[in-house]
Amino acid sequence: MNSEPRSNRIHIALFGRCNSGKSTLLNAMAGEEVSIVSQQAGTTTDVVRKNIELPELGACVLLDTAGLDDNSLLAQQRIAQTRKELEKAEIGILVIDSTQTDLSIEKEWMEYARKRKLPFVAVLNKADCSSMTDQQISEQLQVQPIRISALHKEGMENLFKALTTLSVQKDTIDDLTGNLTQAGDTVLLVMPQDSEAPKGRLILPQVQTIRHLIDKGCIPICCTPDTMHTALQALQQPPQLIITDSQAFKAAYENCPEQSKLTSFSILFARYKGDIKTFAQGANRLQQLNENARILIAEACSHVPQQEDIGRVKLPNLLRKKIGNNIHIDIVSGNNFPEDISSYDLIIHCGACMFTRHHVLNRIRQAEEQHIPITNYGIALAALNGILNKVALPE
Repeated sequence: MNSEPRSNRIHIALFGRCNSGKSTLLNAMAGEEVSIVSQQAGTTTDVVRKNIELPELGACVLLDTAGLDDNSLLAQQRIAQTRKELEKAEIGILVIDSTQTDLSIEKEWMEYARKRKLPFVAVLNKADCSSMTDQQISEQLQVQPIRISALHKEGMENLFKALTTLSVQKDTIDDLTGNLTQAGDTVLLVMPQDSEAPKGRLILPQVQTIRHLIDKGCIPICCTPDTMHTALQALQQPPQLIITDSQAFKAAYENCPEQSKLTSFSILFARYKGDIKTFAQGANRLQQLNENARILIAEACSHVPQQEDIGRVKLPNLLRKKIGNNIHIDIVSGNNFPEDISSYDLIIHCGACMFTRHHVLNRIRQAEEQHIPITNYGIALAALNGILNKVALPE
């Protein structure tokens, strides 16, 4: 159960006021004591995460967040963190304390969730102590709540049914390679094993792509850029598709047979985790930038920079070579994505193998709201190498 990467799990965020019963509900759903439960307001400070298998939903991550009405010294930071978690989540559970009569805070956060296109279910916790009828609640919030008692684990079956319904509706893409492959295709994967590659392991996009191709009935063959020519010679016929690491785009393009389609892991993930059409349009901005341009490079994962790092070394060097040495480049990682991105001329995002698709789509939505073009590593590198119109984009 725990071997499934978190980026492939359904992220379910619990949000609500202090002492509404979020932590008790998470413990009830998990079947164990994960979050600390206390009558003291503000007990949950940092986000609590729990990997879990839920009925009908499969692999999930439960996220317990700080109270929406936190009034501690760190309230502003904690509420900001809750907003970030809702950006990542694919489903929300709004936990309402049934003893409350003024639901203005809940209404405000529901509107925020709707704006971020986060599907959610509202639960009325401590249902046996309710001071309001369902009709009174629905009149204030425009939703019909599910009555539960997290403490006594009552109403959980109805909650799981509602979550299952929402999971079916969430925006996902299951076919990683899309129309670029079909069962029986031979696919050559060009995978540099440099200092960035973990010793004894493959990086996550490579692992996920190989597994996808096997499940689809394709025949994956792996090589490095140095052995690509030899691998092609060993095949009786050219492969239907070549998937390369973005940093080896130029070499892979030069060795790609005319009969083979060429793409990259990052381009596949541009569609799988984001919006490939928006990213392709964003790459057009590269041709219009001058030396005064400001570019934001965003990485999903946090790591110590390596000598051969794509986002922190190779991509900036290529940008300066193509545009000019005076361009201003900022690099952020993980959750450190600025709310105000209006000063940038372009955002270049990584493949986001560590993020949910909902998280990436929210960043795209943020860029669109502030009228900033956005693209991703693979598409940007293809454009900078002058081959974007010659590589295959999945549909």
